Amino acid sequence: MQTVKQTSPYIRKAVSTKRMMTDVLIALLPVTAFAIYRFGFDAIIRIIVSLVVMIGLEALAFGMMHKAKKEGTKIEKLKSRYEEFSINNIITPAISGLIFAMIIPSKLPIYAVIVGAAFGIIVGKMLFGGLGSNIFNPAAVGRIFITLALTPMFTGTYVGVDLVAGSTALSTLRSGLGFPGVLNSYPLMDMFMGFTPGAMGEISALAILIGGVYLLIRRSADYRVVLSAFLTFILLIVLAGLRLYPDQVLSYTLMHILSGGLMFGFIFMITDPVTSPVTRPGRLAYGALVAVIVVLIRLFGSYPEGVAFAILFMNMFVPLIDYPQWATNKFKPAFIISFVIGLIVFGLVVFFGVGGSV
Repeated sequence: MQTVKQTSPYIRKAVSTKRMMTDVLIALLPVTAFAIYRFGFDAIIRIIVSLVVMIGLEALAFGMMHKAKKEGTKIEKLKSRYEEFSINNIITPAISGLIFAMIIPSKLPIYAVIVGAAFGIIVGKMLFGGLGSNIFNPAAVGRIFITLALTPMFTGTYVGVDLVAGSTALSTLRSGLGFPGVLNSYPLMDMFMGFTPGAMGEISALAILIGGVYLLIRRSADYRVVLSAFLTFILLIVLAGLRLYPDQVLSYTLMHILSGGLMFGFIFMITDPVTSPVTRPGRLAYGALVAVIVVLIRLFGSYPEGVAFAILFMNMFVPLIDYPQWATNKFKPAFIISFVIGLIVFGLVVFFGVGGSV
C-alpha cells in the first residue's frame, strides 16, 4: 500500500491503473496461448484484427474528442490533441480487444470481427467519454451486437455467431438429447482441458483458472464479485439438478460450470473495475445478480448461453447499485437479510420453475 501525494484529499492507493491493467493482460496469456495452440492461424488473425481495430479506433476517437491546445501547423495541432494520451489508452483497449477475440469462434468471418470490435469500442466505450467513463463492458457490447445484428447471415437451430463454433454442450443439451447424452459427446475432462467446440478463449477451464489465480493473487481482481457469482450460480444449478437429475447433480453442475462462457466471464469480465460496483456489498450483489440472470437464461430462455447478456444487462444497474444515497462499503444487516432473501426467492423460482422439463 502506498500513499499518493497530491492536493487534498489524499488517496491511499494499493495499485496503479497501469499495473492492474498489465496484470489483466498477463492473466489473459494462458487463455490466449491455448487458443492459438488449438485454433492456429485462425486465432492469430482474429486476435490481431480485434486488437488493431479497438486500439486504433480508441486512439482515433481520442483525438477527435480533444481540442487542439496549440496553434501552428496541422501536425502541431494534431500532436496537441494527444498530449493527455497515455499508455493506459493503449493497454485498456488492448484488454478489451483480447477479451473480445476470446469470446468469439475461431471461424467467425473477419468482417464480423471488425464490426463487433468497432461497435464495442466506439458505442460501448468512447461515446461515454472514453477511459474510465463507460458503463458497459466493450467486449460484451461487441459480442452481443454481432450476435443480434448478424444473426440473419447464419443459419441453423441456434442462430447467431455461436453456430460458427460448432455444436456446444449447452446447445446440444437444448437440442433435446438430454443431459446424460451430452456427457457422452462432451466428457467433463475434455471441457476442463479445452478440447470441445466453443469460443476461442472460453473452452479451456484450466487456462482460465491459471489466469484467474494470478489475478486474485495480485489483487487485480476483486475476489468478492468472483466468489459471489460462482457460489450463486452453483447454488441455483444444484437446485435445478436436484429437480431434473437427482442422481447426477454433481455432473450436471460441473457441465454447466465448464461449458459456455461462464468461467471466462466470471473471471475476466465481471471483474472489470470500470463497469462493476465500487463498494464491497455492491460487488457481492452484482456478482450474484449476474449469476442469477445466467441461470435464468440457460434454464428458461431461448438462448443456450447467457453470460455476455447477463453482464451487459447488469452493467445498466451498476449506477443504481452505487447510488450515493444507499451505497456503503459496510455490510449492514439490511443488506445481508435482503441478499439471503433474494437467494431464497430465486432458488425457489429455479427449483419449481424447471418442473422436470428442461
